Amino acid sequence: MPAAKKKAPAKKVSAGKPVHKPDVSKALLEDLIDGLHILAGHKVLDAYGHLSARSDRNPDRFVMTRSRSPAIAEIGDVMEFDLESNAIGGDTRKPFLERFIHGQIYRARPDVMAIVHSHAMSVIPFGITGAALRPVYHMGSFLHSGAPVWDIRDKFGDTNMLVVNPEQGRDLAQCLGPDRVVLMRGHGFAAGAPSLFQGVKPAVYLPLNARTLKEGLQLGEVKTLSPGEVAPLAALPSALYLPHAQELALDTLKLPWEPAVPSTMP
Repeated sequence: MPAAKKKAPAKKVSAGKPVHKPDVSKALLEDLIDGLHILAGHKVLDAYGHLSARSDRNPDRFVMTRSRSPAIAEIGDVMEFDLESNAIGGDTRKPFLERFIHGQIYRARPDVMAIVHSHAMSVIPFGITGAALRPVYHMGSFLHSGAPVWDIRDKFGDTNMLVVNPEQGRDLAQCLGPDRVVLMRGHGFAAGAPSLFQGVKPAVYLPLNARTLKEGLQLGEVKTLSPGEVAPLAALPSALYLPHAQELALDTLKLPWEPAVPSTMP
């Protein structure tokens, strides 16, 4: 019989560099991942959209996942960044190219604690035409201050239309100004909010408001919300975001991701 072949010695597998653990609360990490799953479930975020949160321990830092589809993101995917969008702790995992949207809005707006960047198709027409994105039903009332349109070509000429450096991020943040939402011509939108929950919820309803407005315009003249209607809606958050109400609202938003609850009715 031929001599048995000698097995090659097993290669040593290096442990690799430890991944930096973001210095934020566990609750913030869990809310961030929940938010990503909710927005993916509602088709607000595709594989290239993202959600971030300002650190609850250091206002000059923020967290978002590495470059990974929001639908399958996990807590272990979360990276920490400074406001120039540099990864903290030597984290060498691949980040999202457009993290500069987040860093520069956080720098310009201390009141913003969460940011969504989406490519929702229903919003695109309002960034490429002269039609203004206006609130037409109560869940879109956050649009009362307007939604300015940022065109990257105005200052940076012909590009790949992605926000890939601090200069472009600063220009976008300047266009956002004090508003909640900025439309990005031929690209999508970025929205800032005072909390993760208050960021996820409007991000779900923004594309719905855009779709409703577009459909209404096809039928005829559209009545938008008046300042008198917006004012009482704007006063709701103090009561609406109490723990019980917030839990009910999150249950509604999570619906596509949660198993059906068996009915207790006969």
